[in-house]
Amino acid sequence: MSPEPSRLTVPAVVERWAAEQPDAPFLVADDTPLTYGELDRATRETAARLVTLGVGKGTRVGVMMPNSAAWVVAALAVARIGGVVVTLSTLLRPPELEAQLRTAAVEHLAVVPEFRGRRYLHDLREISPALVPRSAVLFEPGLPRLRSILVWPEWSTAGGPGADAALVDALERAVRPADDLAIIFTSGSRGTPKGVVHTHGGALGATESGLDARCVTRDDRLYVPMPLFWVGGFGTGLLSALIAGATLVIEAQPEPERTLALLARERVTLFRGWPDQAEAVAAHPAFASTVLLALRPGSLQAVLPVPAAPGTRASLLGMTESFGPYCGDRLDRDLPPGKEGSCGRPFADVELRVVDPDTGERVEPGVVGELHIRGRNLMRAICGRVRSEVFTPDGFYPTGDLGVVDADGYVFFRGRRDDMFKVKGASVYPSEVEAALRTLPGVERAFVVDVERAGQTAVGAVVVTVPGARCTVDELASSARARLSAFKVPACWRVIPADGLPVTPTGKVDQAALRHLLVTAETR
Repeated sequence: MSPEPSRLTVPAVVERWAAEQPDAPFLVADDTPLTYGELDRATRETAARLVTLGVGKGTRVGVMMPNSAAWVVAALAVARIGGVVVTLSTLLRPPELEAQLRTAAVEHLAVVPEFRGRRYLHDLREISPALVPRSAVLFEPGLPRLRSILVWPEWSTAGGPGADAALVDALERAVRPADDLAIIFTSGSRGTPKGVVHTHGGALGATESGLDARCVTRDDRLYVPMPLFWVGGFGTGLLSALIAGATLVIEAQPEPERTLALLARERVTLFRGWPDQAEAVAAHPAFASTVLLALRPGSLQAVLPVPAAPGTRASLLGMTESFGPYCGDRLDRDLPPGKEGSCGRPFADVELRVVDPDTGERVEPGVVGELHIRGRNLMRAICGRVRSEVFTPDGFYPTGDLGVVDADGYVFFRGRRDDMFKVKGASVYPSEVEAALRTLPGVERAFVVDVERAGQTAVGAVVVTVPGARCTVDELASSARARLSAFKVPACWRVIPADGLPVTPTGKVDQAALRHLLVTAETR
């Protein structure tokens, strides 16, 4: 049984499972396995050391590490004593890191020296020569709130006295569901990253509300390849396992052959993540000979023995601002007849309305409009913005997503409001064109943007092909004409390999870079 809403704080959930199942496995990572009892002790010891630095309720601590036991322990230790975890991507370049440290007003930064060839201490010195680990308190005018840089694992294993146990206990007891838990950066494919603030009650409540749809139970061994610094890894991975009392399986650098061995060895029951991550695993030659008997429905379709037909299972709809999915249906069963292709229905405690993007008035069921959401599990704020800039006067958050809600409450996603464009006066929704292009022979992924051609707006498509497939632009264009209205058929095309897809620091496809790719694309 999951904790009651009044118990939805990180210290309460950690302590609960440490008492009820101390020897049960909580984490399997590349470096260190942890039971729930070991998680309790490790996070408490780290929290005690953080208290000596002045970390307590409201202190903002940045965590910049790859998926690891260290990330989990550092983040949950901060949360146990009321600090705010600022999740920082290991992909950030120095100017991006500086901007996020400043935006989130980070006071202490926990960072690994390097990862995948990136030297983060060098990056910090590039921001300012003063940003070096030291025993003295930092004072850097460009980052006026930053006081220390804690290098992992050196700082965490250096020993030294921690705060008195009674003080740590008092700080943990003072944490409330309304207190801030995390700041997670997100952006659209076009916008500047924004720091989204979530409370303990909101983040844990949002995660708990989606456990049934995602089929996560206490008996599960949940594999999530998404980075913990994004909401997909933090919420639908780490906090999902923590709330359910399940086991989380992660790795720092997912790679299909290694991942397959991990899935088999650890008897993983659920594989959740981005569909292309599962597709990459399923496409590896070793997949056919790897025995994954523990995997069950609710996992991504590509890795299941008998995948469900396309569109028959709900596509979970969510965002960082809602701390993951806010809409869905159980992933181990087909949608009801007539609801294929939908995202299911909103979860408990989520109010959803559809409004005309221009007038703000509600639209009738079946009419495309912008999705607005409201509820107690929604983000509390966005860093640096007043409430009136974020929410409507009646408390709804305009998601920027376009969709249709039918008479039964099922939601059908139609794309992003800022992505829709017009060609010769007709509305083009990129998600609709992308869905059609993905059905073309040899196409694995497709991305559609508006481009300028001879002074007019046209449809452009960047296509990633299935490994080994040979698709010419002429063939793609001809097939697209058989599936799409003339004004929706891409006028210019670019075929690229999977590793050529440009992404932003928050992991989303970079729209501006796609347009750049299409500047010299073939025209049809």
